[in-house]
Amino acid sequence: MNRREALFATGALLASAGTAVAADDHSHHHHEGAHPWQAVLDTAGICIEKGEICLTHCIMLLGEGDKAMAACATSVREMLASCRALITLAGAESKFAPRLAALCVDVCKNCEAECKKHAAKHKPCKECMESCAECAKACKTMIV
Repeated sequence: MNRREALFATGALLASAGTAVAADDHSHHHHEGAHPWQAVLDTAGICIEKGEICLTHCIMLLGEGDKAMAACATSVREMLASCRALITLAGAESKFAPRLAALCVDVCKNCEAECKKHAAKHKPCKECMESCAECAKACKTMIV
């Protein structure tokens, strides 16, 4: 997957998510106030956005022979998988969401540490690092 394909896929994903939200008329909701997992949903979504950009950046550099980006790409890939799963379970207020949130703290902290190694040189790594720190912080508040 080249950079253009990755950015297109990310844009399509975000566009489809926005369409789904816009189509929801909320007439079936029985809750008042904010979703209890809203901070986690928000920060995990930002993590996914920043992580997709970071992963694309890592893949481009790996393609140019920069093997130092391999561990960063791996940690971002793991973070993306865990944050996507977290959004699914947290959005549904699943009984498993707190345990996944605990795992996401570890995964996001690992990604943060790997991205930190490249943050001074690569803006996508810096932004991914920062979003992982925020997501881990939000997840900690939901662990029971």
